[in-house]
Amino acid sequence: MKICIAQTKSLKGEVSKNIENHLRIVEAAVKLKADLIIFPELSITGYEPDLAQSLATNIENNIFDPFQALSDKSTITIGVGMPIYATDGINISMLIFQPNQSRVVNSKQLLHKDEMPYFTSGKSQVILSIKNHKIAFGICYESLQRPHFLKAKQKGADIYIASAAKPKAGIEKAYNYYPTIAKEFNTPVLLSNCVGYCDNFLSLGNSAIWNEKGKLLEYLNTENQGILVYDLDSNSTEKQYLTSTFSEKVG
Repeated sequence: MKICIAQTKSLKGEVSKNIENHLRIVEAAVKLKADLIIFPELSITGYEPDLAQSLATNIENNIFDPFQALSDKSTITIGVGMPIYATDGINISMLIFQPNQSRVVNSKQLLHKDEMPYFTSGKSQVILSIKNHKIAFGICYESLQRPHFLKAKQKGADIYIASAAKPKAGIEKAYNYYPTIAKEFNTPVLLSNCVGYCDNFLSLGNSAIWNEKGKLLEYLNTENQGILVYDLDSNSTEKQYLTSTFSEKVG
């Protein structure tokens, strides 16, 4: 199985342009034969809490049809970030598109205090089954909370993926915590982080892969868009930096 982590730079509130950018990145992952690709937190809108109310929607919105079509065509599961309406407010959500299956919403359960004026907590944790692996997701802040990881393990997860929008301080915490938890529970941990300005901070990329022994296998830089692919069968990685138009490599 091959898992792809995307590192993206989203344009603030530019949903259509960001979707176009995402689709190019998915195509790059397909060329590397990825089975799954995960994007950063709120990647379709950018991490912009002030805009959540005006940009929130539901997973059946036809703006997401290209993701489902690409998933069906290329047999790849795609997870993108978007604010989604819930019964009690707006969730920070990951929208999951699986080949020839119904769309799934995984929403952030543990919110940072700064997010509480804008969002409500998700109610359940999604575990995906792909090629005999069970994959759990943590969205930024909650991925650094031990109870969230433990709950995923109790549900049988053997891979944990963090979808984030983290500045320097958050990346430093992640690089201390993820390898420790990976080694303790013999579980690979992968991080998809964005680059560029988000809300009131600069997100510093450094998307990364730690294996089940907590060893850092590969990471991306702090500035460029790119993808990391982890082949679980061979315990190997591939890395590719991408331009804004994704017509050529830049590193």
